[in-house]
Amino acid sequence: MDLSNMSVGDMRNLQEQIKQEMKKREVQEVQKAREQILAIAQSVGVPLKDLLATGGRSNATKGNSVAVRFRHPDNASQQWTGRGRQPKWVKEWVEGGKSIDKLRV
Repeated sequence: MDLSNMSVGDMRNLQEQIKQEMKKREVQEVQKAREQILAIAQSVGVPLKDLLATGGRSNATKGNSVAVRFRHPDNASQQWTGRGRQPKWVKEWVEGGKSIDKLRV
């Protein structure tokens, strides 16, 4: 697909279609993974509740929370501790040429 000949409006349309398709496929992949996990558990005779019970956090880390380090200035509900992958809103902020330091709490 040659994007250089597309108008900005057409590219935005395409971008939206891609986002919607990605969301749809992610839902399908999660469902497929659940079905596979359930099939594996059933094939070895492990009840799913037992399988899930062993995957929890240890007692040493239960209840401990990490302080928020970054917060979106326009939407306080968008927060990040600075651990793990950057949330989408942080990536968009930085890719927009803005400093991540402006998000620091």
